[in-house]
Amino acid sequence: MSDTGQHSHDHAPRPDQDGPLTYYQAMETAVRELLIEKGVVTAEEVRAAVEAMDARSPAQGARVVARAWSDPAFKARLLEDGSAACAELGIDMGPTHLVVVENGEKLHNVIVCTLCSCYPRFLIGLPPDWYKARAYRSRVVREPRAVLGEFGTEIPDDWEVRVHDSTADMRYMVLPRRPAGTEGWSEDQLAELVTRDCMIGVTLPKSP
Repeated sequence: MSDTGQHSHDHAPRPDQDGPLTYYQAMETAVRELLIEKGVVTAEEVRAAVEAMDARSPAQGARVVARAWSDPAFKARLLEDGSAACAELGIDMGPTHLVVVENGEKLHNVIVCTLCSCYPRFLIGLPPDWYKARAYRSRVVREPRAVLGEFGTEIPDDWEVRVHDSTADMRYMVLPRRPAGTEGWSEDQLAELVTRDCMIGVTLPKSP
């Protein structure tokens, strides 16, 4: 999705105030309580699963990006089937399908979940508050260049900006462009340049 709208703020989008449970939040609570009541899972198993997910960090995603930058064959597999490629590195995406979108010459990608906050947690940890905020979810679709500008990311006018909307069973991750001047770097060195926000697409990787 391309957008040429211009807008300016001196801060990143802020999260909404707490309000009533959304339809999906209420459904999650009802299903979880029913599964526990029926003995399908225990409350401890649910807690342990949530704790394991909360412990995820952007380091997993950074490792995937660094491998893609270093290994063209892996990069091709990652772009073809993100979940399968991550499994090669011991990263289980679970039942969700991962789609990796590559930034290229005159192309910049950014991800969002307009309905709630679907996000590749297994790769880049917990979603930041601004990602879950209604302001980001609505505005990045309408005026992506303006929102990116609020993160300090200026996209040239002759570049295309594509916005990818995650769903309950599909997650997106951005494969940023490898920074210049990193020829001969190890995967560990490259991973140090990769941030959570550049895998969401709101910023670029660190400079070497």
